[in-house]
Amino acid sequence: MTLREKTAQLVGVWVGASDEGGEVAPHQHEMEQPPDLDTLLPHGLGQLTRPFGTAPVDPALGALSLLRTQRRIAAANRFGIPALAHEECLAGFAAWGATAYPVPLSWGATFNPELVRTMAAAIGRDLRSVGVHQGLAPVLDVVRDARWGRVEETIGEDPYLVGTVATAYVRGLESAGIVATLKHFAGYSASRAGRNLAPVSMGPRERADVILPPFEMAVREGRPGSVMHAYTDTDGLPSAADGALLTGLLRDTWGFTGTVVADYFGIAFLKALHGVAEDWSAAAALALDSGVDVELPTVKTFGQPLLDAVAAGTVPEELIDRALRRVLAQKARLGLLDPDWSPVPAALADVLTAADADADAGAAAAPGADAADPGDPEALRGLVDLDRPANRAIAAELAEQAVVLLHNDGLLPLRSPARIALIGPNADEPTAVLGCYSFPVHVGSQHPKTPLGIELPTLREALAAEFPGSELRTARGVTVDGDDTDGIAEAVLAARQADVVVLALGDRAGLFGRGTSGEGCDAASLELPGRQAQLLDALLDTGTPVAVTLLAGRPYALGRATTEAAGIVQCFFPGEEGTRALAGVLSGRINPSGRLPVSIPAHPAVQPSTYLAARLAQAGDVSSTDPTPAFGFGHGLGYSEFAWSGLAADVTETGTDGEFHLAFEVRNTGARPGTDVVQLYLHDPVASVVQPVQRLIGYRRIPLDPGARCRVELTLPADLASFTGRDGRRIVEPGALELRISASSTDARLTVPLRLTGPARPLDHTRRLHPTVRLRDLPPEPRPVDR
Repeated sequence: MTLREKTAQLVGVWVGASDEGGEVAPHQHEMEQPPDLDTLLPHGLGQLTRPFGTAPVDPALGALSLLRTQRRIAAANRFGIPALAHEECLAGFAAWGATAYPVPLSWGATFNPELVRTMAAAIGRDLRSVGVHQGLAPVLDVVRDARWGRVEETIGEDPYLVGTVATAYVRGLESAGIVATLKHFAGYSASRAGRNLAPVSMGPRERADVILPPFEMAVREGRPGSVMHAYTDTDGLPSAADGALLTGLLRDTWGFTGTVVADYFGIAFLKALHGVAEDWSAAAALALDSGVDVELPTVKTFGQPLLDAVAAGTVPEELIDRALRRVLAQKARLGLLDPDWSPVPAALADVLTAADADADAGAAAAPGADAADPGDPEALRGLVDLDRPANRAIAAELAEQAVVLLHNDGLLPLRSPARIALIGPNADEPTAVLGCYSFPVHVGSQHPKTPLGIELPTLREALAAEFPGSELRTARGVTVDGDDTDGIAEAVLAARQADVVVLALGDRAGLFGRGTSGEGCDAASLELPGRQAQLLDALLDTGTPVAVTLLAGRPYALGRATTEAAGIVQCFFPGEEGTRALAGVLSGRINPSGRLPVSIPAHPAVQPSTYLAARLAQAGDVSSTDPTPAFGFGHGLGYSEFAWSGLAADVTETGTDGEFHLAFEVRNTGARPGTDVVQLYLHDPVASVVQPVQRLIGYRRIPLDPGARCRVELTLPADLASFTGRDGRRIVEPGALELRISASSTDARLTVPLRLTGPARPLDHTRRLHPTVRLRDLPPEPRPVDR
């Protein structure tokens, strides 16, 4: 290959599929002038950026557009190499008409990796069916400051929860033949003051023990095909220029063999934002040398500037060859280099085969049509369904398991109230269930005349269906983030005339300040946006029981509601089936089992603060601020009661290379089937470096029928007690430990003293990452006989 043919494989071009089925067109983006495809394509092309996720396009016609473009790309270069097409898939395939699943923060709330894996496999099948090869998900950033706008994209504030759920997503996506992309590597979520792209100030120990473990787990156990570098710099070193991170740790230590792709415009940011490169050639050289293989979303620095750098002798061609081998190996694994490769995606294969058969039988074909190209593209419109009933069933199950019941004074479930006042800015808003990377918000908002493409029942519609015998009156009261309070009087009147108030508060997802949650929508504090807190207080003052519901992308301080509301139900942008799930929890049709993936603050101005904190970060006399949460990480209630008992500790002392063995019993003492979530936290009272008071090392959902019992058997390897020591190496130290078998980070039910003996033991990336949790059914306890 010529040098220019090599570099052509290392870049993407941002395009939009044609809604008429014609070839894609370069996207007119405000940051760059679109490249000329006629100039680029004779040399080849590495990637096509978001053909379905740039503008609304019928999925079948989009697939045809991509098919025709791939044929053109392969025919234009002398090796016949097609492009790899990638799309966003953070909460479902970000395409018009595709299922909008709950956001990742809701995945975390389920504490159910296997269900997330099922969802990811469904997303992957949809992507692959229309000709897409790579998905830009999951996000493995661990929440460090809930003011950050992209909290909704994360899985939570604990690295073990993030790692297990994200790894499941990777496995699901990859099982469908889609390249999963871990992002953002690494530290993006720890930006100062929770501001997007702000510098990161963290030490190597916090990075090693909090930020990196989810990525390590996903690389080791999920085998993703790609990693995306973060935008941010850590202690002055941008991730895109950090060779120790992108090559030394990721590849040399962890053994990653896929491609490292740039976050959009991230290589150019080395010059434009970070100021560590004086021109585009220097930016290309820094990124390529550090280990970035592919420039996204479009060609900028890896084009002519990279060729100039090679000509000037500042970039050895061997670096280009290194990246090229990785790109071509990935294309080979995807079948793009096979001699019999076809641009026809699965979604169109049957349709086009039938059309060919008709033509063979004598049906007239349009001039210019061939074996994989229908003469009438309009005949394809509507033939590809990306929101099938099976998808919606998965979305519904995820949404139901992600609903978190925070507080209940006995009001919930609602018992067919005669009059319900549904009040709040999210009471009658279809998109209130969607995050910023859902297609209707991310792209559809720029096309207001285009239909949403999917059914999004509002909370008003869901409650009307759930409570058909109740009179339902709706009042908005206030907007999500406006200052107008004129509607509060009407809301108060509606509340006083009702038997119960369902208050619908929360966020509006958007991008770069166009919402209250989402990329670039960072918050100054965790006070409810706009005048929602004022509306809340006014309704609490009426004396009518208030059930507070939240459709939000981050946790908020709820003020008086934590003690005065009759009930509080938290949903984190639960997707297209979310309002039905929320209504089902309010009615009792669904027994809630979600648990908080992030703490709910008691006060709005205590960030940054997470449960994963050392003793000095807890409440005390040395500070006038109290970070104690209103509801801690892992908290969640249900309509069943569970008893934990019978703790038996078989092995509570072992060497630093050994394991502990324990068991206990969980019993459903309630009157209905339910699911409890057992959480295992480790407390290390004395260590050579400061440790968090406790950290999650395992969890398990346990569904039980009324009266049913289950024996939970635990095997805990000593490796789970490891941390980064004084010299920067991971170690297991001898000494006392405490295992807290808990219902949440603030509710330890059973505690067990443990001890590690022997010498301190160094560990590496091959260490054991998980406890073993086995469930054994026990016979129900005999009920006492009345005499």
